[in-house]
Amino acid sequence: MSFDGALVRKDFPIFERFIDGAPIVYLDSANTSQKPRQVIDAMTSFMQNSYAPINRSAYRLAGEATDAFEAARSKVARFINARSADEVIFTKNTTESLNLLAYSWGRANLNAGDVVVLTHLEHHANIVPWHMLQAERGIVLRWVPLTADGQLDLTDLTALLTDAKVFSFTAMSNVLGTITPVQQLCDAAHAAGAIAIVDGCQYVPHNVTDVQAWGADFLAFSSHKMCGPSGIGVLWGREQLLDAMPPFLGGGNMIADVRLDGFTTAPLPAKFEAGTPAIIETIGLGAAVDYLSNLGMANVREHEMKLGSYAIRTLTERYGNDISIHGPTDIASRGATLSFAFAGIHPHDLSQVLDQRNVCVRAGHHCAKPLMRLLGVSATARASFYIYNDESDADVLVDALAGASDIFGF
Repeated sequence: MSFDGALVRKDFPIFERFIDGAPIVYLDSANTSQKPRQVIDAMTSFMQNSYAPINRSAYRLAGEATDAFEAARSKVARFINARSADEVIFTKNTTESLNLLAYSWGRANLNAGDVVVLTHLEHHANIVPWHMLQAERGIVLRWVPLTADGQLDLTDLTALLTDAKVFSFTAMSNVLGTITPVQQLCDAAHAAGAIAIVDGCQYVPHNVTDVQAWGADFLAFSSHKMCGPSGIGVLWGREQLLDAMPPFLGGGNMIADVRLDGFTTAPLPAKFEAGTPAIIETIGLGAAVDYLSNLGMANVREHEMKLGSYAIRTLTERYGNDISIHGPTDIASRGATLSFAFAGIHPHDLSQVLDQRNVCVRAGHHCAKPLMRLLGVSATARASFYIYNDESDADVLVDALAGASDIFGF
């Protein structure tokens, strides 16, 4: 279907709510997205009519629930162009997916002196697990720096990847909106003999994703940023790599057999899905994938490029030197996530004033403290646009900033 922003917005019940007589302007989708009726209804219907445990029971209701659960896995596989649904592992979120990789693949393959390459764009979820492994195993971390406009500086990438075992990087920054050249980075990793791990938490909800075209080895992303519920995420990996990895958690569903002297694991994907999973949330993720697929991810990207470009232009024309928007200036190199400093007002103060106009932005370090230090700030205000936003939301943000300037006397 074609993308109609006005119709899309009507799918989201939260925008029917008014606070103090004014509508909600939600600009915090880089944190978590709102949920359309299609997702809410799918989860409600499943709970009301179809809920049962999956995998372990032979009665019809359980079989139907299992089929619905696995149908969601197949939807996710098609959405990212995986070779097989068996390569799709359900986790709680991107953070768990990346921790799973560091814990399982990392502990099985990395020893003292082995090199893991990261970038200065990374979220804490793609930094801390490697720091933990560094403390335990003595691995070496190297860092890809940034250019002045917040893109990866690939000048010395070949040297940084020399003898590396892992290159783990974001496809899109949650702070700067920077979109990285994923296929080029995967190719560089493989040329150096390293595996390529992609943090797609910010990228997948906004862009066409094709893990085969990228040549990636692993991809992690979360449901709650792509119109689905929280508590469910995805780890995709190449089947041969997943097969070779030891299990992350032990218990029900991930075993083929258990004996007094040991156990054998179930085949993929069950091998990495111990215990009763988030069944209802997985149904919701499947519905979110359907919703975004119907919109068309190329259409989503086009909408956000136009909206992001409008927001950047309008903000800079209105406020000039009083506003500083971090990250690439070319909208083709970034998403519609705008981290900014405004008129010397602390980001937390700014967010509170904007909240008085029902403008929801996030203020803080955005779980990216190393990047904040490189920017020379302790925090930024961040306005992140998504499918249900339009130019009027950007206009409200612009006007609300004027009110903040008046309050703080700038």
